Amino acid sequence: MQPPPNLVSDSAFVAEAVEMLRACGGRARVEAVAEHVLQIPCVDPATAAMLVTAFAEDDRRLKLCDGYEVLLDCEDDERRALDATEFVVFDVETTGSKTPPARVVEIGAYRVRDGRIVAEFTSLVNPRASIPPFISSLTGITDAMVSRAPGFEEIAADLLAFVGSSVLVAHNSSFDVRFINYELRQIYPGRRLANADLCTVSLAKRVVPALANHRLHTVAEHFSVTIRNRHRAPDDARATAEVFIQLLALLREHGVNDLAGARLFRRM
Repeated sequence: MQPPPNLVSDSAFVAEAVEMLRACGGRARVEAVAEHVLQIPCVDPATAAMLVTAFAEDDRRLKLCDGYEVLLDCEDDERRALDATEFVVFDVETTGSKTPPARVVEIGAYRVRDGRIVAEFTSLVNPRASIPPFISSLTGITDAMVSRAPGFEEIAADLLAFVGSSVLVAHNSSFDVRFINYELRQIYPGRRLANADLCTVSLAKRVVPALANHRLHTVAEHFSVTIRNRHRAPDDARATAEVFIQLLALLREHGVNDLAGARLFRRM
């Protein structure tokens, strides 16, 4: 199965090569890549090209030019202008906190463009396993509710199309992105999302540091955002999107114009 364009190799070697190439202007000799990524010094060009090809040929971002130079062929997300960027703000509800064995049971996602919500994607998800009583008590999602819902494999293509090349945003994004990537690896082995992501917990701590805490309900209350059903993915994602729009406005007021600036900004 041909993977969608916003999935890339999950290889640590590939990730290391991409990071190296970004740091050195987008191109490097194969010998330098082999030494940096594989820790193999003084390798001849032909052997280096063979070694780099072995891990790079399955990732569209890495291209060999003339056999002995590696080019990075992708946009530098960190330089994307915030005003020209589409964001997909999302949330997942899951059967537990760790993958495996926990699975996604609900997803809510909202596309943000030009400071407003322009589209949504929401679905219950059949985890192909029982939902623990604690999770049902917390979320209100029961086995009966997901019994006729699609499995993640049935919504993956539509979700990936909805996400496209947008920057992903979530409240504690490492959790949500980890679960989405886990589900995607069950369908597309060895693949993960290529999209950059931004965490609204981290962003809120730096933009509105004086809050008592930076849990979603606290930040939402600060910005007068209502969460209709807490711990339901569509409602938490909608609230996060509305909070994020206001955080973006504050960043603009402080002269922050790109994604790198948003990551580095800290209000004193």
